[in-house]
Amino acid sequence: MATQNIKKIVLAYSGGLDTSAIIPWLKENYGGCEVVAFVANIGQDPADLEGVEKKALQSGASECHVVDLREEFISDYIYPVLQTGALYEGTYLLGTSMARPIIAKAQVELALKVGADALCHGATGKGNDQVRFETTYTALAPQLKVVAPWREWDLRSREALLDYLKVRNIPTTASLEKIYSRDENAWHISTEGGVLESPANAPTKDCWVWTVDPLDAPDQPENVTVTVEKGRVVAVNGEKLSPFQCLEKLNVLGAKHGVGRIDIVENRLVGIKSRGCYETPGGTIMVNALRAVEQLVLDRDSFKWREQLGHEMAYVVYDGRWFAPLRKSIQAAAESLAEEVNGEVVLQLYKGQAIATQKTSANSLYSEEFATFGEDEVYDHRHAGGFIRLFSLSSRIRALNEQKK
Repeated sequence: MATQNIKKIVLAYSGGLDTSAIIPWLKENYGGCEVVAFVANIGQDPADLEGVEKKALQSGASECHVVDLREEFISDYIYPVLQTGALYEGTYLLGTSMARPIIAKAQVELALKVGADALCHGATGKGNDQVRFETTYTALAPQLKVVAPWREWDLRSREALLDYLKVRNIPTTASLEKIYSRDENAWHISTEGGVLESPANAPTKDCWVWTVDPLDAPDQPENVTVTVEKGRVVAVNGEKLSPFQCLEKLNVLGAKHGVGRIDIVENRLVGIKSRGCYETPGGTIMVNALRAVEQLVLDRDSFKWREQLGHEMAYVVYDGRWFAPLRKSIQAAAESLAEEVNGEVVLQLYKGQAIATQKTSANSLYSEEFATFGEDEVYDHRHAGGFIRLFSLSSRIRALNEQKK
């Protein structure tokens, strides 16, 4: 490895075992370079942030910067993706995928501010995150060098990492008892590893962290009212809140009723399949509310186009191409469609479900006069005959040609 040209590195630091070991490893293997720790607060458990600065300095960092990105994360990353309706492989609400570009962007901004010449992340060589971090680095600061320890070092296990820190007298709260690999932010928490490594195993109780088991959820349903403006959730139960506050409130309500659990095997970008349990309680409620308003407001072709946008957006975000022109183009189209997506939805939360039971919108295209099964004075059934004749004209011509043969 070429170590002589790097003097200051900004590391995306979490305080966990991997990044705690990365700090001394960088200093030892990159010519005694200075390491600046960067911590993104994106709504993870506050306990994970307690003492994180002290821990970074004890590991050998010269500085530690903790940056609060919670409101920006929800408003500028999650809400835009929600407008597109993106779901990766039909189920995954992209919780980890949406978090990486904002973390990497803020990390780059810090690196430029402190005069660093390199960036470092703790993502493994098997996963998607290495791609997401590094494509963002390239898009925003291609002049900065990138160091990815998991692709360079010979530390291959938790035991090896713990021994590495022990030899250097660097304190850590990590232990060999950790079973699962988890990623948490305001939008979701994911759980991988342990019993989940075999798809033949059912998830155990401890695979779930935020949400109540639907079987143990309250026996009485609870209604929640969600207000939507331009495809963005702006109020919960009539109370106007910031995007992050809306999510916080819905997370509590959804978790209480076991809403937002999925257990999936997904295709990683690098070609490996992985199995994980994801919990997105508030996000699931938001998605269902937005789709309910769309059902009233978007015509058939607009809804079909929005679905296509969501399909494309899911892959763009999952693959880490947030700062690519394609993402901006998809987003512009989704924002245009969302201009009329205004309304109010009542959802019933019960035993793992969040079902829209009432929906209204000033822009609704639904007309009771036209839709009724009863007698009406606005629709002439005889008009349908001409429509069907024209709609099926190509089929008629093809059949007539066949008869001539």
